[in-house]
Amino acid sequence: MTRSRTYLDHNATAPLRQEARAALLAALDLCGAPSSVHADGRAVRKLVEAARHEVADLVDALAKNVVFCASATEANNLALNLDWQRPGKPSLRRMAVSSVEHASVTNGAHPQNTDIALLPVDGQGVLDLGALDALLNEWRENGETGLVSVMLANNETGVVQPVGEIAARVHANGGLFHCDAAQAVGKIPCSINEIDADLLTISSHKLGGPLGAGALVLGSDSLHQPNALIRGGGQEKGLRAGTENVPALAGFGVAARAAARDLATYAEKSLALRSMLEAALRETSPDMVLFGEGATRLPNTLNFAEPGMAAETTLIALDLEGISVSSGSACSSGKVKVSHVLTAMGVAPALAGCALRVSLGRETTVQEIEFFVTAWKRLRKNLHERRHRAA
Repeated sequence: MTRSRTYLDHNATAPLRQEARAALLAALDLCGAPSSVHADGRAVRKLVEAARHEVADLVDALAKNVVFCASATEANNLALNLDWQRPGKPSLRRMAVSSVEHASVTNGAHPQNTDIALLPVDGQGVLDLGALDALLNEWRENGETGLVSVMLANNETGVVQPVGEIAARVHANGGLFHCDAAQAVGKIPCSINEIDADLLTISSHKLGGPLGAGALVLGSDSLHQPNALIRGGGQEKGLRAGTENVPALAGFGVAARAAARDLATYAEKSLALRSMLEAALRETSPDMVLFGEGATRLPNTLNFAEPGMAAETTLIALDLEGISVSSGSACSSGKVKVSHVLTAMGVAPALAGCALRVSLGRETTVQEIEFFVTAWKRLRKNLHERRHRAA
C-alpha cells in the first residue's frame, strides 16, 4: 500500500496484502461460474475451494464447514437465527448478546417476537459471567435454551473475552454459542475448537484480504439451517445463495494463509509498538485514561482519552496532520457518537466523548508512532494554551 499518510486505523480495515492483491487480479482474468460443470467453471471452483481450505486452516476448522459470505456483517446476521437445527438438541427459543458487540450483532437480523437479552460487562469491558449464569438459569427454569453471541475481541477497546468459559456455560445449558472473531483473527490465536464455538465469524479485509468477503464457520457439519438469510440457487450448501465472488475469495484465502504465517511476529511487533505509544502518552498526558487497561487486549489496540480533548475536534486536527485514527464509534453519517461500548463499561459521557482508538498494523513503524506522539503533544499544547488565554 503506497501512502504518504500515517495510517493507524487498522481495526477499521487493513491494507490489502500484496499476495492477496495478486491472487485477486489473477482471478479477475478467469471467466466461469463456480457452479458450472465445464472446464471454465471447474477452474474457478478450484480457487473457491482452495480459499475455503485456507480460511478453515486459519481457525482450525474443517473446510466443509466454512460458509462464504459477502462480509462479516452478513455472517453475523446469518448466525443470529434461532432456526438452527441440532440432532438430539432442544430447539432454540431465546437469544442473548453482550452489550459491547458490533452493530451487526446488536442491530442484526434478530428473530421476530424475540426479546434479545443484553449481557452486561464490567468496568474493563469483560463479560459479567455471573450475569450470564443468572440468565442461563432463568432459561433453564423455564424449560428453554437459546443462542448466545459474544465477540472474541472488541473492535473499539481490543478487550478479549473469556469465550472458552462462556461457551462451556452455554453448552451446559444446551444452548448454541456464536463468536464474532472478525477483529481477533490474525491478531491473536483463534481456534474454533479451543473456543468450542458452534458458529464463528471471520472478515477478509481485517486480515489484509479484499473487501467484500467474509465467512461463517460452523463447529460441526451436523448443524443445519433451513431458513437461510439469502435464498436462491443453493450455493454454499444452501446457506448463502448467489454466485460466489471468486476474486475476493481468492484474495481472502491467500490473506488467511499469510495471516497464519505472520501471526507470531505480528503480535510481538504490535505489542512492542503499542507499549511504546502507551508510555509516551502517559509521559505527555498524565491524566490519560486507558480503557480496558486491566483486561487482556489485542496487541495492536489502544483506546484512550484525555479529559477535555473532544474526540471530534482531535480527529479533525490529527487528520489535518496526516494521521488516520478513529473515535470510540463512528456512525454511517460520519458524525462522531459516544461509544455504546464505553457506555456499557460505565464510562461517563463526557470522558467517552474524548475517546480515541489507535490500532496498529503489520506495516506500522516506529517512525509513525513517533510522528503520532509529536502531533499529539502539539495538539495538547495548543489546547492548553487556548484555555489559558480564555481564562
